[in-house]
Order: sequence, then C-alpha cells, then structure tokens
Amino acid sequence: MSELRLMKGNEAIAEAAIRYGVDGYFGYPITPQSEVMETLMDLRPWESTGMVVLQAESEIASINMMYGGAGCGKKVMTSSSSPGISLMQEGLSYLAGAELPCVVVNVVRGGPGLGTIQPAQSDYAQAVNGGGHGDYNLIVLAPSSVQEMADFVELAFELAFKYRNPAMILSDGMIGQMMEKVELKPQKTRMSNEEIAEKYPWATTGKPSSRERNIITSVELDPYAFERFNNKVQAKYKQMHKEDVRFEQFQCEDAEYLLVAYGSSARICQKSVQLLREKGIKAGLLRPITLFPFPGVELEKLAGQVKGMLAVELSAGQLVRDVRLAVNGKVPVEHFGRMGGVIHSPEEVVEALEKNFLKG
Repeated sequence: MSELRLMKGNEAIAEAAIRYGVDGYFGYPITPQSEVMETLMDLRPWESTGMVVLQAESEIASINMMYGGAGCGKKVMTSSSSPGISLMQEGLSYLAGAELPCVVVNVVRGGPGLGTIQPAQSDYAQAVNGGGHGDYNLIVLAPSSVQEMADFVELAFELAFKYRNPAMILSDGMIGQMMEKVELKPQKTRMSNEEIAEKYPWATTGKPSSRERNIITSVELDPYAFERFNNKVQAKYKQMHKEDVRFEQFQCEDAEYLLVAYGSSARICQKSVQLLREKGIKAGLLRPITLFPFPGVELEKLAGQVKGMLAVELSAGQLVRDVRLAVNGKVPVEHFGRMGGVIHSPEEVVEALEKNFLKG
C-alpha cells in the first residue's frame, strides 16, 4: 500500500531506494546530501529487505564498490555532492565502458572548488557530457520536486538496466533539503540470484554449464574491436534519444517567449510565467526532465513558434549551450543565471526576459 509522508528530498531518495528493492548503497557523507545515508542508516534496511548499506572510506571507494555490485546484476546506487562526484568520474567511465547499470545521485552545491553548501546547477555540463574520459554519456534525470526525487529512483534504475548504462539523478541542495508531501510506493521484493541470472545473462552470477563464462571489463587492446564497441555504445545513445526523452511543458500552446529551465529553476520559472502573463506577455516554460537524452527536437519545434528563449539556471551558462544547439539559430537564445549558491527570484527572471527581448 502507498504511504503519504512529509519529508526532505534526500530522505525521499533513501526511502524510495529501500521500497524499490535496491540491493546495495555505497556512499560517503558530504553536505548537502548527507541525509541520504543518514536516513538509510536510521531505517536499517538490512534487517527488513537485506539491502546492504555501507559508508565507504571515500567516494573513490564507493564508486568502485558500485562496479562490483553492478557486475553481479545487483541494483546498486550511491549519492554525493559536487566535489565527491568529481572524485567518482574515473569509476563512472569504467562503469559505462563495461556497460554496467547503476544509479548515482548528485545533490549539487556551488563551486568551483570546495565552494559552498548552498544549491547550484553548475554540474550540468559535467553530467550530460559523461564527466570522465572517453566517449560516453550518462542517463541524466532532473527532478524538480521531492516527489520526483522518490519517483526517479525507480525510473533511473529502469533506464539503467534497459540500456546497461549508468544513470544519474541530478538534483541540487534546494530540492535535497526542502520538505514536501511524498507518496511512497509499496515495498518491492529484491530479486534473488536465480532471478538475476535468468533476467540478466550478462551478469557474473556464477558460470552454469550451459554457457561460457561472463567477463566484464572496459579494456580492449584491439583498436578495431574497440571501435566496434564504441559504435555500439553510440547507437545505444541514439536509441535513448528516440525512445526515452522526457520533458514537461507549461503554457506553451500560445507562448511567444519561452523559458527553458530544469530542476529547482523550473519551479521558480512557473511563477515567472504566471507573472509575465499577468503583464500581458505570453510566456511558456519547457522543463527538460531528461537532461541526457536532451529534448532538443521539441525545442526546435518551439523555435518555429516563439520570438525568443531564455535559459534560466543556477550557473554561469551551461544549459543554454544545449538550447542554442537545439534551435540552431532559428530564434535568439539568451541566458539568465545566479551563481555561488544564490537563488534567483521569479521577479528577477521576469526582469531578465524583459531586458533581453522587450526593452532597448
């Protein structure tokens, strides 16, 4: 039976992981996402579901524990914030190179460097471009509510296993720390080793006599063989763009100006759209839910309708680059952002749109 609770976004991640039947969580504390691990430790799921919860000695250790668990076909996840995610990049590249599904949660804080514990969206470029070495991409989901923090745990795992690819939930300190009502789904049973072996024949679950041994690695010394592998991976990313692009539109039907924002910025922009329409300016909002695969096709369609687009984000300008690539010069695309943990107000977004498109 579903359950309605009031909780933080970070707590919702932990609750959803247990209820979805995640096999293992390996992490390391860092503000502003520490409540994920703290909640898991408080709830002690190893007693109820058998889920392993382990504080590793570092972020590097936790991402490599993910490699081991994912190689066995287990549903494994970690969470961290910006500096910790940077330490995981080599391991994430290995996971992508070995085609291993897993889920990584990044509750973004301001940077560069150790920065601040306040929210930011300045990890966008790192997330959508893979972050580590080599030609690879992560599946990237951007929640804009505490409910989506919970719901996207299941969605991220489903997409990760569909494509045998790491998935990231890219949140930020605002959504991680805010409290809202959340509907939690009923408890699911963890898959047995026998079920995993049957459903995921690539997993290292022990070698039966009916097949050759499974070897999971990201090493290939034959360049032509590795090129074939890379072409296979790129085809997988193209499939994601065909089948699993997700976005939300808000009052776009008659919009003459479009705000493009994700996550917490999209929440703020909904109010901005309302304020703009009260002033007689027909504004709409497109919220990418999947940052990779990106809803570029939909933005290109809207470029034939609107007079201009404003990318709104808590960064110096990272999302705006993908918006400009999508519209390919069909309409002007401008940027408005705050940095360092400062959160923009709806009124500031209204002012930015008017300044860029309606004045001077």
